[in-house]
Amino acid sequence: MLNGELRRRPVWTVSLLVGGFFLAGSITAEAADFGGNCCADLEERIAELEATTARKGNRKVSLSVYGKANLAVMFWDDGVEDNAYVVTNDSSRTRIGFKGKAKISSDWSAYYKMELGLRSGNSKRSNQFDPTASNRAPDLRHSEWGLKSKTWGNFGVGLQKNITKDITNMNLAGTGDVGKYSDAENSGGGFFLVAKGQSAFADGTQWRRLIARTGTAPGEGERISAVTYYTPSWHGFQIGAVWGGDDAGGIGALYKNKFGSVKVKAGIAYQQNTSNQDRSDLHGCPGRNADSGSPIPNVSDTDCDAVGGSIAIMDTHSGLYAQFAAGKMWDDTVSAQSNFVGTNVDDEYTFWVIEAGIQRNWHPLGATTLFGQYYKYEGGGINQTVVGGDPINTFGEDAKIFSSDVTFWGLGIMQKIDAAQMKLYSFYRHYDFDLTLARDSVVQASAPLEDFDVIMSGAVIYF
Repeated sequence: MLNGELRRRPVWTVSLLVGGFFLAGSITAEAADFGGNCCADLEERIAELEATTARKGNRKVSLSVYGKANLAVMFWDDGVEDNAYVVTNDSSRTRIGFKGKAKISSDWSAYYKMELGLRSGNSKRSNQFDPTASNRAPDLRHSEWGLKSKTWGNFGVGLQKNITKDITNMNLAGTGDVGKYSDAENSGGGFFLVAKGQSAFADGTQWRRLIARTGTAPGEGERISAVTYYTPSWHGFQIGAVWGGDDAGGIGALYKNKFGSVKVKAGIAYQQNTSNQDRSDLHGCPGRNADSGSPIPNVSDTDCDAVGGSIAIMDTHSGLYAQFAAGKMWDDTVSAQSNFVGTNVDDEYTFWVIEAGIQRNWHPLGATTLFGQYYKYEGGGINQTVVGGDPINTFGEDAKIFSSDVTFWGLGIMQKIDAAQMKLYSFYRHYDFDLTLARDSVVQASAPLEDFDVIMSGAVIYF
């Protein structure tokens, strides 16, 4: 029958059928031959890609890679010397992170986050003797997991941001990546104070040490290993709480809303730490010896309270905005320190700061922001040694900080480039310092101090 059918078909049909059988046989033979043909090469390339490509461990949990690069040239003048360094801007340092989530039900989901900070230079630790002040090793910023519920709120466990972190840095203009208005130390805080009239100076006291928490504003929290909770948002309001090991914790409230063309963002938080001094993590209080981290003589536990808050308001129609923050901290261990016994040393530390400016789309590249800042810190005693050989020390022998003031004003510009998820920026800050020292219950002013000027110009790009 087959022969009959073949005989009845046209010659070209039979030729196509025969040619097809031969072609199919050839392809099958080549596919079975892995000795160096095209299919074998393809198999090998696929295997190589599978071996070198980062993949999720399972298909139920998502994986996202994110981060930013934030580098700048920092020009500085300490009153005696001036120079320029290439640094990582510590207002929002370079980082890379991994995060993901998985849906559990219509109400519940789980999430995780891991993040590393990276520094090729350090804008808040560099100084006259060290242009980078960085060992370039990554530092862990986040290592956390959590559960989210539309009904019950968010629960988190691990090293993470909490209600007290960035409570004094509410920002609607996006200038926090450039120069956080509440963080004075991020632009040159590692530079050593210079006594006026000094042609040379000793490797002495960094000016960030004049602020009780070595630069961080009173009332501002830290990223700590803790358990956190946030309520669901209600008419723009949200309550948060944090608890860390060994009696450290806090509670606060956030608010975010829009009224016509006006945006509002605000927050306030209280934190307390009574950790045992055998611990190295103080969760933001200066109870330990600031020089070595060792316990303070005659003090068994840290005893610190702080409150801080901020508010940001922006009119999106005109582009005008203002951001204000303030905070206060109490350190009840100060009076027990030997150099302050018999004095009226103050155990309170306060600051306030304002940033105001305008943000408009004057250029097709993206929004341009012009801003100004003013910051004022006043603080009492700090268990920070000013060595006798430091020219600012009028005692000539080791002394402690009895009180200190830090003030800065600044101006800046930030240009967004929307097509590249990028911000170009440049800002100037002028710092003034005032310092009083104590030794063996005797109090006297330090030598007059030079002002400090800094310009930071750079860019941050997101991915």
